[in-house]
Amino acid sequence: MTTSLNIYGIHAVEQALTNNESIGKVFIQKGLSGPTFKSLEAKIRQAQIPTSYVPAEKLNRLIKGNHQGIVAQISPVSFMNFETMISQAQETTKAPLFIILDQVSDVRNVGAILRTAACTGVSGIIIPKTGSAPLNEDTVKTSAGGIFEVPIAKVEHIKDAIYFLQASDIQVVAITEKSEDLFYNADFTKPTAIIMGSEGKGIMDSVLNLSDAKVKIPMTGQIGSLNVSVACSVCLYEIVRQRQ
Repeated sequence: MTTSLNIYGIHAVEQALTNNESIGKVFIQKGLSGPTFKSLEAKIRQAQIPTSYVPAEKLNRLIKGNHQGIVAQISPVSFMNFETMISQAQETTKAPLFIILDQVSDVRNVGAILRTAACTGVSGIIIPKTGSAPLNEDTVKTSAGGIFEVPIAKVEHIKDAIYFLQASDIQVVAITEKSEDLFYNADFTKPTAIIMGSEGKGIMDSVLNLSDAKVKIPMTGQIGSLNVSVACSVCLYEIVRQRQ
């Protein structure tokens, strides 16, 4: 299953080149210079990727965000088969770590989660086929290349994915304010999948009830919750701390 993409920004394009992603064409704004940009331009030439030098207006029509003077047309992002992702992670990692995104609909939140996931050794991201954010140009940009580092699987139903994870001896931990147990007290040294809920409604009750544990991030201020990408980052680095 695939999603067509234009990617933009120096870091995102550079990461795609590093990971040998299939880039069909690159559009570069005329007149740009500087050592970082020249280095990237040399890599593009070395990879023999067709390149067009265009006015800024052309890039502005292609991309709504801050393209930094470069846009690449990339072949579709591939989604990994869910069962294959789990089995491969178990074969290569003593304690695999997965993230389940339950109806997270903001593309930038998904991108930020992918970026942190790439930095913390996450084995894979699991998202539902319906109701989740599309993986578009903004996702790629916000992920800073993380979208090319972490396997992503789409599933028909999150509940079925949870059953499969549990049958594979992977604990499923829901990160939710609907708990009195702090996430610091959970044992994340085991093979684990954490569930992060949507920006507005959190984790669906039907999904929450299937989890092996429910834990919360402590909050001491007047605001009752964190942005989902921030909350995910907090949890991932607690997992890293425990595993070190």
